[in-house]
Amino acid sequence: MSTSKYFPSVENIEKASGVLKEILEPTPFQLNADLSVKYGADVFLKREDLQMVRSYKIRGAYNKIRSIDPETLKYGIVCASAGNHAQGVAFSCNKLQIMGSIYMPTTTPKQKIEQVRMFGKEYIDIVLTGDTFDAANIAAMEFARKSGKTFIPPFDDPKIMEGQGTIGHEILNQTKEKLDYIFIPIGGGGLASGLGAYIRQISPETKIIGVEPAGAPCMKAAMEKGEIVELENINKFVDGAAVKRAGAMTYNVCKEILDDIVIVPEGAVCTTIIHMYNKSAIVVEPAGALSIAALNFYADKIKGKKVACIVSGSNNDITRMEEIREKSLLYEGLKHYFIITFPQKPGVMLSFIRDIIGPTDDLVYFQYIKKTNKEFGPALIGIELADKADFHALLRRMEAHHIMYEHINENNKLFEILI
Repeated sequence: MSTSKYFPSVENIEKASGVLKEILEPTPFQLNADLSVKYGADVFLKREDLQMVRSYKIRGAYNKIRSIDPETLKYGIVCASAGNHAQGVAFSCNKLQIMGSIYMPTTTPKQKIEQVRMFGKEYIDIVLTGDTFDAANIAAMEFARKSGKTFIPPFDDPKIMEGQGTIGHEILNQTKEKLDYIFIPIGGGGLASGLGAYIRQISPETKIIGVEPAGAPCMKAAMEKGEIVELENINKFVDGAAVKRAGAMTYNVCKEILDDIVIVPEGAVCTTIIHMYNKSAIVVEPAGALSIAALNFYADKIKGKKVACIVSGSNNDITRMEEIREKSLLYEGLKHYFIITFPQKPGVMLSFIRDIIGPTDDLVYFQYIKKTNKEFGPALIGIELADKADFHALLRRMEAHHIMYEHINENNKLFEILI
């Protein structure tokens, strides 16, 4: 028996499934051949990226809004979101013809803002404020308090958790096979707590693994300290899971049902986004790639097992792809930046290309301004490798030719300034 009074019950989750039948069809639960071969396991993907709003967030948002008295809804609702919850709320406002104020961080990708407008139409207004979800959330709650409108939380609410838990209900109806592992992305914890609670009650032998981005591991921090922790700084790249503080309700559920939390570097997320597009023609946003990226960190344990990954969303802005590719190359050890100190004399650049750049290396970045009356001048150089094993050979060639260099990939402050 759970010790949390907010622990989502099987009955309430299945009741939420009935509510959601008003607007949703079950999303596919598919065996992915490429990932199955790669990990020597049966890897299934729950395709929440194929929802009408391209993420699972519609489930919790609609279930919560439908639970509110219609007379109360006439006054309007308020929410805060980095994008996906906002789309679910916007769709619900349009469907139920109620007015909604949607607060979003100023850093929200343009694509997500435009999607919110498309789904909400004349029933919503968007307020961009703060540079994190947490800042937008504080502003939204203050507006709700002053205006008397109903606040729709993104994750820390029983009805939100129950709505997200309907994914578990669908999965267990879609497969007759026992799942050994299920990997669930975590932002504030609404998905992990709702889905995880259902799986724990119906399939207690299944291992439930939460997944957080390395730049915002708020649930992991809470688990380690034994109480809710507010992270001082977060990396907002995985915007759908970039949360400073896990929910109080979701934390109390997650600490009971999670078997582990995997922390995934942003570079691994980017590699996964590219891999899924190239190998399976699946477009995933950074948060949507988390559960698949986590498989690399569980490769030995899942071999020969039946595994489910929640692909939580596909709201990815195409303009971010160059950044995603760059982060992936850096993480995989295929792209390196150097500050090279060159003698200022004719032919030195040609010698560097001839003697240092290997036959499969690619010189992809070069910035140099010749200084007068100076013996040496610095250049910023980027080199892309065909294989990360070529890196040490590159360094050996530079040392053999007495090249003065500084490798700046690991120098975070300098790297952020220059690249």
